[in-house]
Amino acid sequence: MKLITAIIRETKLDQVREALIQNEIERITVSRVSGHGRQRGEEIYRGRKVVPNLIPKIKLEIAVNEAFVDITVNTIIEAAKSNPEEVKDPSELIGDGKIWITHLEECIRIRTEERGSDAI
Repeated sequence: MKLITAIIRETKLDQVREALIQNEIERITVSRVSGHGRQRGEEIYRGRKVVPNLIPKIKLEIAVNEAFVDITVNTIIEAAKSNPEEVKDPSELIGDGKIWITHLEECIRIRTEERGSDAI
């Protein structure tokens, strides 16, 4: 079992969610988060360089069995990736997000007490 965590743009949430559902991945957790990596959102305000606080993002958490890892990751990448032909400024391509895949030691469904793959 794996836990797939993805940070994506807020504007891509519906697109990613629909793509996941089309690929039969329907159990996801969505959180609103903020932060920055390379996309710092630096701006020039009144002639001075200003670094805004943090950039709003969406965090997806999806627990999957081994067979669904590649399908899930590829679906997120395809749906969340910016299209270079649709952006005017190449710097807008920075900030599409990240995906982490971590080992999920145990999963327990509270209602039935099922464990492991059956609980996912």
